[in-house]
This record gives sequence, structure tokens and C-alpha cells, in this order.
Amino acid sequence: MSDRDPVVLIVEDEPDVAETYRLWLQDGYEVRVAQNGDEGLDKLDDEVDVVLLDRMMPGLSGDRVLELIREEELGCRVAMVTAVEPDFGILEMGFDAYLSKPIGSDQLKETVENLLDRSEYDDLLQEYYSLVEKQATLEATKSRVELADSEEYERLTSEIGALRDDLSDTLDGIEDDEDFIATVRRLGDVEEY
Repeated sequence: MSDRDPVVLIVEDEPDVAETYRLWLQDGYEVRVAQNGDEGLDKLDDEVDVVLLDRMMPGLSGDRVLELIREEELGCRVAMVTAVEPDFGILEMGFDAYLSKPIGSDQLKETVENLLDRSEYDDLLQEYYSLVEKQATLEATKSRVELADSEEYERLTSEIGALRDDLSDTLDGIEDDEDFIATVRRLGDVEEY
């Protein structure tokens, strides 16, 4: 593990919002701020651990910036921080967390910490977390009828189940969801020696 502070890149076109996020995070992180997608890509390198990405910006949208980040296969985690209500299209997006504005200091800090913790897990667990985040986002914004009628949501649920089975086998066959989640959280709390 490196001795440097984790690097958080904020890509936000509203200067007041970006400055607020920077102030909230400055004590525990090296914070970089970009006011649009192009500037965000310019400030992105392999030292960036977490990107807080506004989805709707003039010029290069957050959606497109996210695609470019994933094409470059950088190891950073990406949280979409946006006022855009999610739809089933988010299932195709490569974000790790989705935060709906307005957000508070505690929520932002907790999200950054969770994403940093996830960076230490293996790829299978990261994929599981990403899918569960998408599922939770849809469940919070869509009706049961909309979810039941969605083939995409059904595929997502099946994929989560298959990944959970794979992870459960790896973690000695954990039986129920509460035990599974508790074990995963404990893994995140284990310090490297």
C-alpha cells in the first residue's frame, strides 16, 4: 500500500458545487478539480483513485467521459454524481456508484471511502458491487411493476445471483444475504500486514 494520500478527481461544471466537494474532501485526499469533461480527461492519470463525475455537462458529457475512462482501462473507481434520474440505461454504464444530487458531506465521504475499499477487492467482487449498486439505484427509483416488466432488470438479477454464488463458493459457502454482506464488509476492514 502506498504512503500517498488517495487522489480524488472531481469533474463538475458548477464551480460552487465542485469547490464544496473539494472542501469536504481536502483533509483526507489529494483533490483535483476539473470544470468540464475535456479538462477532467486531461487531469486523469494512473494516480487517480476515485472520480466524482457529473453526468450532465456542456461539451463532453459525463456519460462519454465514463466511456473513455473505461476504454483506457484505468484502475480508478467512478461515482456518477448527478441530478439526472436514473433509467434502465444505467445498466450499460461502467460506474461504481450513482449519487443523486443534492448530496451531503457524509454521503460523499462515505462513497469515496467505499470506492477506495472496493479497489482492494478482486475483479469478481468489484463486478458484484457494481451490479448491486445498479440494482439498488433502479429499485429506489422504479416501481415494482416497472421492474417486473423489465427484461434488463431480470438479467441483472440473474447475473447478481450467479456472481453471488461464485463469491459464496470462494468465501466458504455463506448461506444467507446478511452473512454474505457482513463477510464482504469484514474483508474491507482487514488491514494489510
